[in-house]
Amino acid sequence: MGEIAIKAEGIGKKYVIGHLGTKGYKTFREQIFQHGQNFYSRTKQLISGRQVMEGSHVEDFWALKDLNFEIEKGDRVGIIGRNGAGKSTLLKVLSRITEPTTGKVSIKGRVASLLEVGTGFHPELTGRENIFLNGAIMGMSRAEIKRKFDEIVDFSGVERFLDTPVKRYSSGMYVRLAFSVAAHLEPEILVVDEVLAVGDAEFQRKCLGKMQDVSKSEGRTVLFVSHNMAAIQNLCNKAMVLAQGRIGLPLTDPNKAIDYYMEKVFVKSATKIAERKDRSGLGEIRIVDFKIINNKGEEQVVFTSGQKVLFKIFFQCMRAVSSINLSAAISFTNSEGLLVSVLATDFLNFYAKTDSHQGWIICVIDRLPFSQGQYTMNLIIRNHGIIQDWIIDADIIEVENGDYYGTGRSIDADHKIFLIDQSWHFEP
Repeated sequence: MGEIAIKAEGIGKKYVIGHLGTKGYKTFREQIFQHGQNFYSRTKQLISGRQVMEGSHVEDFWALKDLNFEIEKGDRVGIIGRNGAGKSTLLKVLSRITEPTTGKVSIKGRVASLLEVGTGFHPELTGRENIFLNGAIMGMSRAEIKRKFDEIVDFSGVERFLDTPVKRYSSGMYVRLAFSVAAHLEPEILVVDEVLAVGDAEFQRKCLGKMQDVSKSEGRTVLFVSHNMAAIQNLCNKAMVLAQGRIGLPLTDPNKAIDYYMEKVFVKSATKIAERKDRSGLGEIRIVDFKIINNKGEEQVVFTSGQKVLFKIFFQCMRAVSSINLSAAISFTNSEGLLVSVLATDFLNFYAKTDSHQGWIICVIDRLPFSQGQYTMNLIIRNHGIIQDWIIDADIIEVENGDYYGTGRSIDADHKIFLIDQSWHFEP
């Protein structure tokens, strides 16, 4: 067993969540009486540090619970999990941004973190000044930073804007410079969240290559959170799966972790849409049912390439809404975590306008263009442009090889994600 770089013992992180009451507005007289009735309980809340609004209540939420693991020096560890599984919270604990509620973390070496766009940058300072600021925070001397300066600038590709305040940078420029600083200022441990998804594909490849280099050739430890399973496979030599703040699968081979994630955690189709709690949005209008229908009007899960498919989203108003002007979207992600396509009413300037408090929004695909594989769908509806309901991993569609082109030939899945309608001709 090699030298231990990170050791977590019983890590737990608790947050106190306040919930607003659902009662309507009170008259002035009712509020006066309510204040008197709640005086004692609000005093207790103040003493306990849990001050909340009237008509509200609080609960303890454990973002992490009883995490134990050891990461060796030079390991490239992928952390996999659904949104809300606790991945970013864990990275913040390991980066010393937040303290764990329970347990302890032992870290050997300097840590450089890239957790979100703009991490560690002062918006009023220029790119040049922020490079030196970050180096100083990491305990490097000015001479050490200057030695790495040209390499950082060259890798980031933002030389023209080096003396511009970073508050004027685009999100892509922010990420390019932030990653370059974090990777080149010689930390023993590099912690990177999904923030790289902001950058373009070429820069993402550069980043993955750089993380491999600093780990393999320089013996540094890398922790990498991503929904891109291909990136996890290419970069990491170990991976673990988080589920609801706990370790679903301990550190293991990345392929085993990905298989576990896809089979045990990623699939949510068994839970009815109406019962899903992990959803976001204003909530005045909700998705309460979702169906995948074949050309015979029957529900189906497994389709073939080229088959007709109907996606039906049933919405319902949860409270009185003055007017309904709904837009909907369905996004498809393949088994490697890559966004394959998005279907959206906005693309066709179609909006569901109705006085009814419920109804179906239906998308028709005459010939399903996906090649063989499993695709997960995210659902979203907006009313007058405001997100009402957003459900991640709402359902899954399985696609098998099919006669997409109508030639009697089944097209296999090698070297492609989706199929394109096409025609060919010859000109002598």
